[in-house]
Amino acid sequence: MFVDFQQPPASTTVQQADAGISFDAAYARAREHANGGQPELALAEYGALLARSPGNADVLLGRGVVFSRLERWPEAEADLTAAARAAPDYPDVWAALADLYRWSGRPEQALAAYDRLIALQPDEPAHRAARAAVQGEKTDDAPLIEPTPAPRAASPDATIAAGYSWLASLSSNWLDVGDTPRWNEQTLAVRHYMRGGSLAFETLRAHRFERTGHAWALDAYVDLWRGAYANLRYQKAPGARLFPANAGRVDLYQALGRGWELSLSDDVLGFDGRVNIYGVGLARYVGNFYVQLRHQNIVSEGSHASGDRLLGRWYYRGDADSYAELRINRGRSDDALSLSGGRTRSGGGGIEVQHYFTRDWGARLGASFTREGSAGARERGVSLALYRRW
Repeated sequence: MFVDFQQPPASTTVQQADAGISFDAAYARAREHANGGQPELALAEYGALLARSPGNADVLLGRGVVFSRLERWPEAEADLTAAARAAPDYPDVWAALADLYRWSGRPEQALAAYDRLIALQPDEPAHRAARAAVQGEKTDDAPLIEPTPAPRAASPDATIAAGYSWLASLSSNWLDVGDTPRWNEQTLAVRHYMRGGSLAFETLRAHRFERTGHAWALDAYVDLWRGAYANLRYQKAPGARLFPANAGRVDLYQALGRGWELSLSDDVLGFDGRVNIYGVGLARYVGNFYVQLRHQNIVSEGSHASGDRLLGRWYYRGDADSYAELRINRGRSDDALSLSGGRTRSGGGGIEVQHYFTRDWGARLGASFTREGSAGARERGVSLALYRRW
C-alpha cells in the first residue's frame, strides 16, 4: 500500500482558506484523510490546496500517492512528475514514482526512478534492494544487490519498507527443556519509524519454572554519523520474577565500505548480581546474502562465559522483507561453583523464515536446537511471529 509519509510543506506562511483554517492545517487534514482510508476527501482537499499554492511539490506528491493507491496511474504520474520538476532533489517524490512505475508494470521507468533515488540517498540499502527486486521481476533472474554498506541489516525490525511508518508484531516461542514443563514467552510490540530512526514500545511475558513474569521495554534505532547507527534499549520488570529488574543495551553499527559492517555491543542485566554481555560482530552483504560472525563474553561475579554465532541470511525475493536464515552457535562457561568441574560447553543452531504474504502482512516461523554439557542436556524450541505494517 502506498503511504503518504512526506513531511509537511517547508513554507510556514499561514494562508487563510475559505473555511478559516491555515494552509498547514488543511494540508495536515488532507494527509489524515489520505492515510485514514478516505481517498476521495483527500483528493478534494489536495485539489483545494493546489488552487491556493500551484506547483507545491508536497501537495502534488500527496495527491499523486492517493491516485497511485487508487491505481489511477495517468493522474498519479502527472502529479508525481510535476512534483519532480518542482523539487528534483526530493527523495520521497522519486520513491513514489518508482513505486508507481513498478506496480503499474513499467519496470524500465521504475529502474530509472530508483537510479535517481539511489543517487540522492546512496547509503540507504532499501533503495538498492527494491531496485534489485524490480530487475529480478523484469528478467526472471535472481536479483543481485550491489556490495554496499548495509545499515540496519543485523535486525529486520530496524528498517521498514519505503512508504510505511508503523509496524506492529506479536511473537511467541516455546522451549522444550527436557524433564521440566515447557517454557514459553510472548512479546507484543508497536514500532514507529521516523526520519533518522525508530522507536518501539514492547510488552513481554514469560512462563518458566511454573512461574510467570512480565516486563516492558523501549527499543530505539538512531542514525548517527555517515554509515553508522545505534540500537538503544531499556527494559523494566516491576516484579523482577523471571526478567531482570532493569536491563539495557547499547549496540553500535558502523559500515566499513564494500558491504562490510562492524558492530560493538554491551547488554547490562540487573539480576541480584550484575551481568554484562559484551559483543563484537563482523558482517557483510554479498548479493542477496547477509553473513555475520558474532562473539560474546558474558561476565558476572564468579563466572564467565563466551559464545560465537555464525548467521547467514538469504533475501530470496531481493527485497528487505522476506528472507531465510540459518545460524549455528557454540559456547563455553567457566563457573567456579559448577558441579561439573567448573566448565561446560554447548552448541546448537536454528533456522527462520520470514515472508510477507501481502504488502502489509507478514509472518516468521523458526526452530532451534541446543545441546549443553557432558550429559548432553537438550533444548528444542519453535517460534512464530505475525507482522502488520501501515
